[in-house]
Amino acid sequence: MKYYIIAGERSGDLHGGNLIKAIKLHDADATFKGFGGDYMQEAGLDLSVHYKDMAFMGFIEFLTNLFTIANYIKQCKTEITTWKPDVVILIDYAGFNRRIGQFCKQHGITVYYYISPKVWAWRQGRAWSLKASIDKMFVILPFEKAFFKRKVDWDVDYVGNPVLDAVKDFKPSADFKSKYNWPADKALIALLPGSRAQELKYIIPVMAEVIRTNPTYHFAVATVSNLDRKSYKAFEAFTNVTFVEEATYDLLTYAKAAIVTSGTATLETALFHVPQIVVYKTSALNYFIGKKVIQVPFISLVNLIADREVVKEMIQESCTPQTVSMELTQLVNDTERRRFVLAGNQEVYQILDIGSASSNAGRLMVEYLKAKVN
Repeated sequence: MKYYIIAGERSGDLHGGNLIKAIKLHDADATFKGFGGDYMQEAGLDLSVHYKDMAFMGFIEFLTNLFTIANYIKQCKTEITTWKPDVVILIDYAGFNRRIGQFCKQHGITVYYYISPKVWAWRQGRAWSLKASIDKMFVILPFEKAFFKRKVDWDVDYVGNPVLDAVKDFKPSADFKSKYNWPADKALIALLPGSRAQELKYIIPVMAEVIRTNPTYHFAVATVSNLDRKSYKAFEAFTNVTFVEEATYDLLTYAKAAIVTSGTATLETALFHVPQIVVYKTSALNYFIGKKVIQVPFISLVNLIADREVVKEMIQESCTPQTVSMELTQLVNDTERRRFVLAGNQEVYQILDIGSASSNAGRLMVEYLKAKVN
C-alpha cells in the first residue's frame, strides 16, 4: 500500500522514521512519500520537503511566514491528489496537518493521525474538528485517551510513547566520556536550550549567568546541527563549559542534573532519570498570548503525565539565574528534593511503559487499512 506521511518538526521526523520501519514489518509492499527529514528518508520515505524549511516558532514568526506556509500546504495537497495514497498519516505539527486532514476528508482520502496535536493544552474545542476530519487517532500520552473520550466521545488508540522507545533503544557511545574528558571533581550539568533560534534568544542569557555564578559545576551544552554555532556564543567565555553536538542522549547518560527548555526534552531527561529544572522564556507578546490561551496547569510533560508537580517550572519572570541556581544546588546534592524528583521520574517511566509506540501504531495502521480493503 501507499503511505503519504507528513512530519514538520525534528521530533516528528524521528518518530516518523520508526513508524515507517514498523509499517514495513506488516506491509512488505509499502511505499512512502511526504514531508519529513533525514530519519524518515533513511527509513524509506521519498522526501518532498525537509522539516528544517518549515521550522517556524511562536505567533509572530508564524504570521510573518504565512505565504511560505501556504505554498507548502498547496504543494502537499497537489502531491496527495496526484500520488493517490491509500492513507495519509499526519504526525503532530498541528496547524499545517489540520488543514491537510480537512482536505483529505473532503476528497474521501483515508487519514490517520499519529501523535495528536496538543488540543488538551489550548483551544480544546479543536478536538471536535479533529474527530470530524480524522479516521483514526493514535495518541502517545495516557491522559489523551481519556481527554478525547470525555471531551468529544471519541475512542482513540493509546499506543505507548515513542520517546520511551528511543530511550530504551539508545546505546551510549563507547568513547563519549573519554572524548570530552570532563573534570572528575565537578558535577556535570546538562544544558538543553532547545532546537529553535527563538528559544535560545531568551533562555541563553539566563543559562550563561547560571554558568558564571556556579564555577564548581561543569556544564555541557546540548547543541543541534540546524542552529549556527553563533547561537551559543554567550557560553564561549567560560572555561567550565563543553559543547556536545547532536548527542543529547549520551550527555544525559552521564549528567548529574539538567536545565531544560520546555518541550519533549523534559520527558527525555526524566526517562534518563536525571533531575531537572524546566525553564521557559519568550517575548512579552508571545507570553501574554500564551498565558491567555493555555488550559493546562503545567508546561512540562513530566508534570502533566504525573498529574502533579515533580519538577520545578520556571517561566518568564520567575526564570532568573538566582532561582535556577538555588534549585540546581538542591538537585545536585543528595537532598530530599533530589530524591523526590528521581522518584517522580521513575513514576513517569512506569506509567508510559506499555510497549513500543511505533510498533503498536504501525501494526494497528496496517490492520485497519487491510480491514477497510477487505
